[in-house]
Amino acid sequence: MDQPATPPDTPLADVTARIARAAAIAGRDPAEIRLIAIAKTHPAERIAPLIAQGQRLFGENRVQEAQAKWPALIAETPGIGLHLVGQLQSNKAEDAVALFDCIHSLDRPSLVSALARAMDRQGRRVDCLVQVNIGGEAQKGGCAIADVPALLGAAREADLPVVGLMCVPPVGVEPAPYFALLARMADDDGLPERSMGMSGDFETAVMLGATYVRVGSALFGARD
Repeated sequence: MDQPATPPDTPLADVTARIARAAAIAGRDPAEIRLIAIAKTHPAERIAPLIAQGQRLFGENRVQEAQAKWPALIAETPGIGLHLVGQLQSNKAEDAVALFDCIHSLDRPSLVSALARAMDRQGRRVDCLVQVNIGGEAQKGGCAIADVPALLGAAREADLPVVGLMCVPPVGVEPAPYFALLARMADDDGLPERSMGMSGDFETAVMLGATYVRVGSALFGARD
């Protein structure tokens, strides 16, 4: 089914145009960059207009919130892809594998084991990205940079389909060095996907190699 054209003069059109401009500056094909509309805390009635405008890739932070609103939306509109971009508790692995098409927050060996068991039981392989604590911040989730090779090895041993890396740079500092580091790490490990960049910095992320950008407020406006 063809995806409907994005109407002009909407936040979605603006973000899409900005991605295309940043890609052109970097000499990249805009088709290489996929926009994830981050719908956390937004109810189905706020999401439906974006679906009508043609957006098909959405992200959520919490499994329970996604379970409450997405099955009906997905049933109404085939072709929606749902990504988990927030921290995942191991006891929610079964639910995450059942609902999401991609998990961006693989960050520890215990979660590797939980996801592998869930995927084996359900007979479903869900793409995963390793979340890297790129700024070494104690208050943030993610795998320490030094521990990424071991975690990737454990994930591959468990037959998890790890396709890339994800990061959230420290707040209030220039994000470019962190994006460049994540891109280099992905390259070094032969991983094609780089999930980086949010509403305030996605253009920088695109210029430095992002393949997924995670945009919320620039599409939905400020959260209540």
